[in-house]
Amino acid sequence: MSSARTRHSYAGRSVAERRAERRALFVEAGLTVFAERSYAASSISDVCAAAGLSRRQFYEQYSGREELLVDVYDHVQRQARAAFREGLTDSGSSDPRALIEAGLRAYVQSITSDMRCVQVAFVEIVGVSEAVEAHRVRVREGWGEVVAAAAAAVPEVRTPPGGWELAMAAFIGSVNGAVHHWSRSRPRPPVDELLAVLSALLMALVLPDSATR
Repeated sequence: MSSARTRHSYAGRSVAERRAERRALFVEAGLTVFAERSYAASSISDVCAAAGLSRRQFYEQYSGREELLVDVYDHVQRQARAAFREGLTDSGSSDPRALIEAGLRAYVQSITSDMRCVQVAFVEIVGVSEAVEAHRVRVREGWGEVVAAAAAAVPEVRTPPGGWELAMAAFIGSVNGAVHHWSRSRPRPPVDELLAVLSALLMALVLPDSATR
């Protein structure tokens, strides 16, 4: 049975809806603050000021900055995974190369369209703590499973050298390194060059004869 607190609403919004709205504001604020000031140099007060919310409201959502950082990181990763899958679905092609490029293009656009996402997901999240590093490993492994499942469903794709787990670990590591290098380059190369590199890497792994075509 719902409690009075759960049933209560204000201005047409339930308590749960208002909590979700505040959490979204904190995620957006964390994305901005951690990207612009860096995670190490920022504070909870900075995040609260950017969100327009109080410290009390922050601690209703999070135990501290580290938990918020992980939430922001996961938000970026969820968006990127959704974009990758939608790119494959919306490609309208049965050609394996076109499918791979469509999925990766959607992923790259999702990540690079907002440089705050690149900064948090490829820089600020690194080396924060053992717990955060363990979480990053799980996310990388999850990405490997997503890409492997998507690639395996593409016509003509073959099991890559070393098997899917090892090959995807290599590919995801390459993605992280390439995006980070791209983001740090001055002048920054066109996004299409980043996409071309990632597509060539994945095709070389799952379509070994692609280089000869």
